[in-house]
Amino acid sequence: MSEVEKRLEAAGHSLPDAPTPVASFVPFVKTGNLVFMSGQVPQGPNGFEYQGKVGDTISEEDAIKAAELCIMNMLAQLKVACDGDLDRVTKVVKLGGFVNSAEGYVRHPIVINAASELLITAFGDAGRHARFALGALLPFDVSVEIDGVFEIA
Repeated sequence: MSEVEKRLEAAGHSLPDAPTPVASFVPFVKTGNLVFMSGQVPQGPNGFEYQGKVGDTISEEDAIKAAELCIMNMLAQLKVACDGDLDRVTKVVKLGGFVNSAEGYVRHPIVINAASELLITAFGDAGRHARFALGALLPFDVSVEIDGVFEIA
């Protein structure tokens, strides 16, 4: 088990199996020392979780849980990209956060911040990254989708 996974476990999180993409794309692309991750959604063992518009049919608290699940799915995919060793990650470069929000909901950064904090827990200072968080209409009515760019050794 990598040091990253140990830190996550100590914080109460365990990596799921890497989810299978739901359309015609690959979960990540490696080029040089960068890994570009496809958008990850809150997909659990029973399908999509935390569906709905934040500020209307889903609470901000549940959207925060959705963002954490997105990051755990992303880390599961990243582990595959790193040949099973998340300790190869040298830097979280950038996250893009999309929140399926009701009209008037403007706290997108609060939702996506949960994902950012989880990456800092996992990678320490190497987990600090550039980021955007915005509202969007998301597929399958999921509440959150997150993509990212990582540097690996």
